Amino acid sequence: MGTLKLPIQRGLYAITDNRLTPPDRLLESVEAALAGGAVLVQYRDKLSSTAERLRQATDLTRLCRSAGVPLLINDDPELAHRVGADGVHLGQDDWDLADARKLLGQDAIIGITCHHRIDLAETAKAGGADYLAFGRFYQSGTKPGAPRADAQVLTEASRLARPVAAIGGITTDNAEPLVRAGADLIAVVGGLFGGSPEDIEAKAKQFSQLIALHHPLSTHSN
Repeated sequence: MGTLKLPIQRGLYAITDNRLTPPDRLLESVEAALAGGAVLVQYRDKLSSTAERLRQATDLTRLCRSAGVPLLINDDPELAHRVGADGVHLGQDDWDLADARKLLGQDAIIGITCHHRIDLAETAKAGGADYLAFGRFYQSGTKPGAPRADAQVLTEASRLARPVAAIGGITTDNAEPLVRAGADLIAVVGGLFGGSPEDIEAKAKQFSQLIALHHPLSTHSN
């Protein structure tokens, strides 16, 4: 990828969505999330053209690099490779993990969606995944049909010695049980983005403070 792998910090994982972070507000929205303490950013855009996604991903890579925060690309290792992003997040029906690793290299961060299943997490760990994402935990506007996960899966996943991310309908009001259950990363879309930059920064600070309260040491140790 051209840079050494950045450590995965415990904290807020900010995920963009072009319905909430349209092109004319994308950079200012992510900048606000970073100002509020986001430790990981994922660029997720399922609707824009290839040219627009390339432009946005390039701009976000530059922004996140200046902040020292890893940027991951959703489901598109080729775009991640092209813009020099820090890695990718892959769903179960996306690129094969081994193929993504071959393209992006050992220093790339690769996260895997595991839904509500420990067996998928075990397979992902064996394949070299850098973090394991579980959810949805609550009603989600981004993926309303995703299978529901129980917080207990986060506790079970802690034995796998990989950072664990929780996603799906998470807000500042319902995040705490997931952090208590063992989530290292709280991944948020609608519960973070969609408002003004000031609102986004304030929410990011709330999430960050909540996570820091339960994880005073921020870096995850495998």
